[in-house]
Amino acid sequence: MEVYYTFCFLAAVSVFLGFLNQYVLRAQTTIAITAGALALSLLVTGLGKLGIVELRDWADQLLPLLNLEDLLLKGMLGFLLFAGSLHIDLLALRNQRLEIGLLAVLGTLISTFVVGALLYWFLQLLGMQVALVYCLLFGALISPTDPIAVLAIIKSLKAPEQVSIQVEGESLFNDGFGIVVFAVIYALAFEGGEPSLPAVAHLFAVEAIGGVVLGLLIGGLFHWLICCTNDHSLELLLTLVIPTAGFSLANLLGVSGALAMVVSGIIIGNFTRERGFSRVSQHELDNFWSITEDFMNGLLFLLVGLFLITIDLRSFDYLLMAAGIVIVLLARTLAVTVPFTILKRFRRYHPYTERILIWGGLRGGLALALAMSIPAGYAVIQGQDLRHLWVVMTYGVVLFSIVVQGSTIAPLIRRSREFAEPETAVEPA
Repeated sequence: MEVYYTFCFLAAVSVFLGFLNQYVLRAQTTIAITAGALALSLLVTGLGKLGIVELRDWADQLLPLLNLEDLLLKGMLGFLLFAGSLHIDLLALRNQRLEIGLLAVLGTLISTFVVGALLYWFLQLLGMQVALVYCLLFGALISPTDPIAVLAIIKSLKAPEQVSIQVEGESLFNDGFGIVVFAVIYALAFEGGEPSLPAVAHLFAVEAIGGVVLGLLIGGLFHWLICCTNDHSLELLLTLVIPTAGFSLANLLGVSGALAMVVSGIIIGNFTRERGFSRVSQHELDNFWSITEDFMNGLLFLLVGLFLITIDLRSFDYLLMAAGIVIVLLARTLAVTVPFTILKRFRRYHPYTERILIWGGLRGGLALALAMSIPAGYAVIQGQDLRHLWVVMTYGVVLFSIVVQGSTIAPLIRRSREFAEPETAVEPA
């Protein structure tokens, strides 16, 4: 019951911080919750060092009980991706399929390898002999964007529709694809996999293609079930089974649960919504999943902020954090500009598209959970555990992206509204 009580009290704290934000900061909710949790972490750490109130030991015992890695990767992620994909307009997605596909696949691969190469070079300069595969592993875990916070800002400020669709579509699909890339490199680094093209292709096919196929099967099954009933409560309960039992099934089968949830969510949101739900139940569907998404986002970002309490930061760690932020921003710039350099030969885009995509590519709890999944003590570099190094760098990047990038992108979006959308896109010949 201790885990349950901890979960309940932290959930209450996240809701309370969201409530205070209305009257104090008036910032985007997830940014405010992260900043509030970070301030709370610093306060707890400071009071402990002054000997006034020692809460560090209590926090060290309490927070690991929730197991952020399992809580997100094997639980909350299914809800967040399913809820997000419910609102995707398939027609708009189809019109932007080339952009979203290149950003989610090519962009993620570019970011993974650029981050890995730059990190390998930087650590070599410091005299740290870290294998390239471990640097690529960090590139894979930090490359998927998690723009939950910035999406709310984009929608509330009425960002250009073309940009909004690209940011939302990329965030959902590169989460799924990024986890697949991470799983492949993780297998090569820690599970004795052979770094051969057939081995990599097999791992990718099982994870990615298997996830998409399972998502189609789950979406099709629950589309049929929902269309067969007129009970509003049962309809909502059936949608709830998808990110619970459906996501668990994907994990048990060893396929990408993230991609399965995105695919099934698109099916439910675009086909089942119109054919299986009445107007009243459509409203209930939107409210139910909007509240669920807000609740889980608030809890997730609270945990991200509180995670600072459990990290023993040393002077060298701050250098790693700063280097990680610069490296990831450089990689993100290339991951966006390279695909758009190709696309601009055939299509016209809003002048602020690339800037918003680059600065709005936030990292969040997903990256932190992936970093925590690295086994402790497996690789020790000059007396430092690889897991600790990657967790520290990830945390620095996540905090910077949420607090700094998330809170400063609003002026960029406001300026983008001064320019009209491109009238039509010119399709490739």
